[in-house]
Amino acid sequence: MSIEWIIKRFEALSTQELYQLLKLRSEVFVVEQNCVYLDIDDKDQKALHLFGLTDGKMVAYARLFKPKDYFENASIGRVVTHPDFRAKKIGHELMQQAVNAIEEYFGEKQITISAQLYLKKFYERHGFTQTSEMYLEDDIPHIEMKRH
Repeated sequence: MSIEWIIKRFEALSTQELYQLLKLRSEVFVVEQNCVYLDIDDKDQKALHLFGLTDGKMVAYARLFKPKDYFENASIGRVVTHPDFRAKKIGHELMQQAVNAIEEYFGEKQITISAQLYLKKFYERHGFTQTSEMYLEDDIPHIEMKRH
């Protein structure tokens, strides 16, 4: 399976790309995780949008922020892989693409994330370490993690 990785600013997203990324985020973060929250949070306009396409279908997505746009450090958020493609382990490829993009676009190596607690080991595999106690965000256990 070949994935085409694309990075765009909010203004450069086509309506089809915007629709696909919002649909994927809603499918996973709202429906699958049974969490009613407002995904459209007025932060998309500041973010770089990283997504992977296979045969025109969005299979992975993350948004990237420069320092001070979300956390003190650069950050990665809304990390999501389409449920039909999780067995292919493209989440790891997505994270590598995200870390590389933060370094390339923002010249930053320090990255802070708000990670769902159950994904702690996943993020540790990408060099992140836990830097906070567990806290609830939209009733889901999260931890802050940093990569230096």
